[in-house]
Amino acid sequence: MSKQVAIVLSGCGVQDGSEIYETTLTLLRLDQLGIAYRCFAPDIAHQEVIDHHSGEAVEESRNVLVESARLARGEISPLDELSASDFDALILPGGFGAAKNLSNYATAKSEMEVHEDLAELLIEFHDARKPIGLMCIAPVLVPKVLGPGIAVTIGTDPEVCGCISAMGGLHRSCAVDDIVVDFEHRLVTTPAYMLATRISEAALGINKLVDRIDEMMDVNT
Repeated sequence: MSKQVAIVLSGCGVQDGSEIYETTLTLLRLDQLGIAYRCFAPDIAHQEVIDHHSGEAVEESRNVLVESARLARGEISPLDELSASDFDALILPGGFGAAKNLSNYATAKSEMEVHEDLAELLIEFHDARKPIGLMCIAPVLVPKVLGPGIAVTIGTDPEVCGCISAMGGLHRSCAVDDIVVDFEHRLVTTPAYMLATRISEAALGINKLVDRIDEMMDVNT
């Protein structure tokens, strides 16, 4: 496995961390393609913890790195140990952790701030012309960190599309089984569970995203 992809997680579970199916499908497709990966997450407290059975917030403290380790079977490192020089591409699964732990988009919308280490890494990968893939809600980070004029998709949600546009992003409507590729900026996005109603639907777009990232890693530009 000569190619190396960094995966950034934001907890465990759709309501307050990384979406489990999106993460698993991403790791599965990378492995099927013979691509090595390493998971990372910030060593910080959750912005809030959700009971995934009731859907209600609970008075409980959890650590994003510790929770993300559940998804990575313990094979995970703190985000501040990630360097773009060690990897060929970066992928961010979705889930509300991207909007609560990796950023404060859930409460601040277009005025959001992005976790400092993640923002620096996105810029580092982008400046090095290394492919970046984001799915579900995670593409909202792009215009805030990488600047205006980059094409992304979260599907069709009008509120989120409007926030992306307000930050200078170029939102492209997209079906659940498809991707949006900004070739100039070497960035790939897909709606995943912003639109998916079944895991098989999410897999269609996620597989395309990983496949395109694989193709981009073969092209040094």
